[in-house]
Amino acid sequence: MSDATLSLIILAVTIVAFVWNRLPVGVVAIASALALYFFGLIDLDGLTAGLGQSVIVFIAALFVVSEGLEASGITAWAGQLLTRLAGTGRVRVLAAIAVLSAILAALITINGAAAALVPVTVAVARHAGMLPSKVLIPLAYACSAGSMLTLSGSPVNVIVNDAARDATGDGFGYFEFGFIGVPLLIVTFGVIALLGDRLLPERQSTTLPADFSNYLGTVVDHYGLGQRIYRLHVGAESSCVGADPREVVPSDTGVVSIAAQGGLGAGLLESGQKLQDGDVLVVSGSGTAVDEYARAHDLTVEDVAGRHAQGGRLVDRDAGVSEIVVPPRSEWIGATVCPGMVRPEDGLLVMSIRRRNKDVGHRAVELVEGDTMLVHGPWRAIDALSENSQVLVVGSSEQLRRQTVALGHSAPRAGVILVAMIALLASGVVAPVVAGLLGAVAMVVTKVVTSEQAYRAISWPTVVLIAALIPMSTAITDSGGAEMIAEPIVNLVADRSAYLLLIVLFLLTALLGQFISNAATTLIVIPIALAAAADIGVDPMPILMLVCTAAAAAVLTPIATPANMIVMNPGGYRFGDYWRLGSVVMVCWLVIAVLLIPVFWPL
Repeated sequence: MSDATLSLIILAVTIVAFVWNRLPVGVVAIASALALYFFGLIDLDGLTAGLGQSVIVFIAALFVVSEGLEASGITAWAGQLLTRLAGTGRVRVLAAIAVLSAILAALITINGAAAALVPVTVAVARHAGMLPSKVLIPLAYACSAGSMLTLSGSPVNVIVNDAARDATGDGFGYFEFGFIGVPLLIVTFGVIALLGDRLLPERQSTTLPADFSNYLGTVVDHYGLGQRIYRLHVGAESSCVGADPREVVPSDTGVVSIAAQGGLGAGLLESGQKLQDGDVLVVSGSGTAVDEYARAHDLTVEDVAGRHAQGGRLVDRDAGVSEIVVPPRSEWIGATVCPGMVRPEDGLLVMSIRRRNKDVGHRAVELVEGDTMLVHGPWRAIDALSENSQVLVVGSSEQLRRQTVALGHSAPRAGVILVAMIALLASGVVAPVVAGLLGAVAMVVTKVVTSEQAYRAISWPTVVLIAALIPMSTAITDSGGAEMIAEPIVNLVADRSAYLLLIVLFLLTALLGQFISNAATTLIVIPIALAAAADIGVDPMPILMLVCTAAAAAVLTPIATPANMIVMNPGGYRFGDYWRLGSVVMVCWLVIAVLLIPVFWPL
């Protein structure tokens, strides 16, 4: 058995294992690479070569850049903007996602756009009441169409442009790809809008972060924050100085005294202690009654809970909220707290306390095991709670901040880094992987993200999967397996219609591109396509643009492009979920390519 035949058999077994879906896709990919090694189709260097490929490093760097955009609040801002534009209508949501995906893919490549837009797309889908599985494959397909808008949209475009220069002495213009890219984007959106709901699966992903889009409204209702709580600051001129805090508020004022707290965030005043300059009275009541009482006694009013709840400012750039539970054996057990007090240890404001799922009311209590509290304060103090072994934090403060706080303090830095990276990618001054690494390093150096966040941001299953499949592409190419498939097909159309050649080349390129990288597919098909074009006497330019378009039509499998793989886990997709909608998209791309390419680049 020849090496070419053996490589194709291993490819076929790998595809069957992917479709079978009983083993993790990463395990299947690694097993296929090992099979190639043990059958002698690749050497040891070839087995591990994928880990050193520039595309792997580029994708990893883009994950870090995407993390920076999310951590800085740019992703939340883009999601809120997209949500306002898209509303909740399915077609409008899909249109907004498609346009944004295509523009970003044209600027920072298909893989960068997919990595950056997954969290935005998920947020928009949740707002519209749609499953992420209904929008993430459309995101990947729109990115594929958008990669055909500019020269920098995909490495395939660069390969085809170089081949055109070698063959004719003249390449394609930077925006010339858009002649075919714009119709492809339009028809892709049309197919998604008409058929996506029926052909896309309803899947629930287990890898998505918790949804905090309605968190604040839920908190306000659950903890009863509409009931006003006030902190009345005692000044030196106040008539309350020297008074007993338990007697300072008469019962006929409409104001209820909850507790008194010492100045500068000290603990609650104990029995027998008198109010002093700087102390705080914590009270509840109607705003009018509290204001009248405060004016009568020269007190400064701070409307803590009600102001934030009604004004929607529970969470902003500087401060946020957290729900915490007192666990068994916690040092917090026995501590005296009340709604409206500020904890002296960390400066967090206690907004509400619940015991056995009931509000304890406006009074001071000693904490017991199982009590829950809602606290408000600086993000630094909120984040520190997750590292405090004495309490259990309900939900992630980091995810809450990322989903609700738009354009944080690091947003200008992250925005400048993104623009600079796009400029480098578009200009071609440096290789794409260098531009991506510069962007990732800049995100860490400027403290948009920490080094730990950068490591966590990289989707290692995606990186390992793509790296493990690169040896397959190499083996099929080097063993002659690709030529074994391609040559008889090209011979079939020799001396026949140029349009037939376009159709066959499209099918050959697109089908190969579903299982090996589209860049490798392009490199395999280009010499065959140019030879066939010379045989039947047609210009190389339309043939090369056809190959480029077909290589971008990698929409039938998750392993066809890194963008398809990036959306797989967040969408909860299986291997066989792509082909149903993807086959319709591919047929439409074939029709568009065969009809329009000869119009712009005559045969």
